[in-house]
Amino acid sequence: MKQTICNTCGTQFPASAPLPQLCPICEDDRQYIGPNGQQWASAAELNNKHSVLFKKINEQLYDCRIIPSFAIGQRAFLICSPQGNILWDCIPLLNEQVVAFIQSKGGLKAIAFSHPHYYSNMNEWADMFDCPVYIHERDAEWVKHPGPRIQLWEGKEKCFWEGIRAVHVGGHFPGSAVLEVPFLSPGGALFVGDTLYIAASRRHTAIMYSYPNQVLLGREAFAAALERMKGLPFDTMYGAFDWQTLSGNARTVFEESMERYVKAYGL
Repeated sequence: MKQTICNTCGTQFPASAPLPQLCPICEDDRQYIGPNGQQWASAAELNNKHSVLFKKINEQLYDCRIIPSFAIGQRAFLICSPQGNILWDCIPLLNEQVVAFIQSKGGLKAIAFSHPHYYSNMNEWADMFDCPVYIHERDAEWVKHPGPRIQLWEGKEKCFWEGIRAVHVGGHFPGSAVLEVPFLSPGGALFVGDTLYIAASRRHTAIMYSYPNQVLLGREAFAAALERMKGLPFDTMYGAFDWQTLSGNARTVFEESMERYVKAYGL
């Protein structure tokens, strides 16, 4: 099969069009081209060399990640509810085992994203599960593989069902979002992808223009993102990587971390 998947970020490009010389997602200042230069993989290669691990967090929540790790190595989340399941963010490997597992949990009603680094092979997922893909319209320019199931949403929030909603935060990318799921913990759970970054110590959260390149967010962009986070109810936070789970104390960790930014920026 044609190599269309960027080895560094996992983004899939259309097989019907010539590949760019460099992945535009990775060439951007928020990401990077790998040390061995631009390299590509095919879906068949991924399926031969990797598998997908589903980890049960509770009866309504599973995370899934590629093993051994590929590209950025993020985890996606399968959030299950009686009115339909939603996949938050995506991974670039979809095989029969993945399809069978998700179908056993009721399939997917929607896919939603935190930001462009996790778009991966979203069109394949949407076609397989016959569901729409929701991306904030301010990140439309980063959709390098357009598909008929992609729906751009506008404004402050996109409401789904049972209180689930995507909230536009901005910061890392103009359209960066978080997903609020009120029924997963007493105070509500927030899925943040890389919109917020949970430190390895789990005592701090960060909001930056680029995490791998350590580029700070501008003062005005930070202030706008912090304002959009105000009032969101949560005591639990799930980030993109395995260690990035804050259970019960997420609001306290977030507020104390943001206070450091407020003082540093003189807000």
